This record gives sequence, C-alpha cells and structure tokens, in this order.
Amino acid sequence: MTVLVHTKRELEALPASGPRAVVMTMGALHEGHASLVRAARERAGAEGTVVVTVFVNPLQFGAGEDLDRYPRTLDADLMLAAEAGADVVFAPGVDEVYPGGEPQVRLSAGPMGTGYEGASRPGHFDGMLTVVAKLLHLTAPDVAFFGEKDGQQLALIRRMVADLNFPVEIAGVPTVREADGLALSSRNRFLSAEERERALALSRALFAGRDARAAGAAPSAVKKAASSTLAASIEKQAGSTIALDYLGLIDPSDFTEIDREDFTGEAVLAVAAKVGATRLIDNVRIRF
Repeated sequence: MTVLVHTKRELEALPASGPRAVVMTMGALHEGHASLVRAARERAGAEGTVVVTVFVNPLQFGAGEDLDRYPRTLDADLMLAAEAGADVVFAPGVDEVYPGGEPQVRLSAGPMGTGYEGASRPGHFDGMLTVVAKLLHLTAPDVAFFGEKDGQQLALIRRMVADLNFPVEIAGVPTVREADGLALSSRNRFLSAEERERALALSRALFAGRDARAAGAAPSAVKKAASSTLAASIEKQAGSTIALDYLGLIDPSDFTEIDREDFTGEAVLAVAAKVGATRLIDNVRIRF
C-alpha cells in the first residue's frame, strides 16, 4: 500500500530498510513519470523504498508563467504512483519546504543555466536546483531518477551533485513517447487537437538528426538535417502556430553548443518551441 505523507516528520517516521530511490515531480503525473517510478522500483528492489515527491515549486515560475494554472491532481497522482510501484508519496506544502518563506540563500545554476531554457526562463534553474537540493536532504535517497526529456535540468542536477559532493547517484531515464513520436509532457493537455498534430514537427526534426548521425553524419550535418526537417514541416502547415525558440546540438557536460566536427562522446540534440500558447521541449541523445 502506498502511503501519502505531507511533512518531514511523517516521512522520517516511516520504517526504512534497503536502498531508497526517489522520483521528484511537480505532479500531474503521466506515463513518463510512471516509467521513472518503475525504474526506481527495479533499482530499489523488493526490500527497498521508492519515494515520489509531488511539489509545485514556486521558485521555478518566472514572470508571465502562471503558477496557479499548473495542474494539481494529487488523487490521480497517488493512484498512478501506487500502480507504478511507489511506497511513499511525499506531497509537502509550500510552508513545509520553505518554512521561513522564500529562501534568502539559493543555489545558482551558474553559466550552465544561462543558455537555452535558462535564456527563455531566467531564474528557473536556480529555483529548480534549490528545491532539488532541499528534497534530496529531506528524502535522503541513495539514487534519484530524472527524465531525459528535461535535458538541461538533468545535466544541471548531475553537475550540482558532483560539484557539491551530494552523496547520491543521479539516474536518467529515457523519454517516453506517444506512438506517433510526441514526447509525453504535462503541458500536452493544453494543446488543441490541431496543435498536437503540428507539435509532431519537433520530434520529427530530432529523429531526422538522429537518423543522420546513424548514417555517419558529422555534427554540422546532424544539425542541418534536423533544422531542414523542422523548416519543411512548418512550411507544410498552413497558418502554422509554431514559434521556434532554439534547436541545438549540445554538449551535456557543460550545456554549450557543439561547434567542432571532431567532437566525440554523447551529445543532446534539443529543441524548444511554442505551439500555439504552449511551450514544448524535447531532445534525443546522440553519440559521436
């Protein structure tokens, strides 16, 4: 049976045995989150504990981003978490996470947090890292699972843990997609049927870049394949409402653009765009 707790005291009072795995969310859970919980369950094993956190973090919302609009579906979240194998759902209130009000001391994402998503959402990653650090302290896991769809977020959390010597392993879980390729996201519920169809241009562009690399393409050719496919998809859509923010081939170690043809290692081909009024992000992992 999955236990719902709201306070640090309740969480600490629960019996603990074996490894502890945590999945951090802002709620509105979907199959992508379920895949994280299942991965955590497999890693923790039958004797371990899987904790899912549900907390809509106000520090991650900037000017023009509607905190009140973010969906809150705790009853459904609890059901999905239980079905996926969670032992505990920790759903603290704002006063529990920030008992003194907005924290005066926060973590900074530094240069890694200024480009791409950071350029579009100033301060977002500072707020994200601050709450992740707090939740790591509160839940004390051996391993924490995050989705690869939020590529810059995952890169920053890994860098924070390494730079600040957090005693936790960070595990990435591949993006879960619909049958037609659209990446699962809590924001997809805001898309109209027409906008959802148009949003497929983003994943098609990423797949074109990935396929180009599979055929042996160098970094510049991978980016060209993705950008050409995206431009062609938008052109085919009469009255398209897609507004591209960025399409980049990125080194995940520091989240900077790859501009060398001799680059080796893992890269992230990432895209962000507004489809109608909804901002979507997606990426694929590519190895050179």
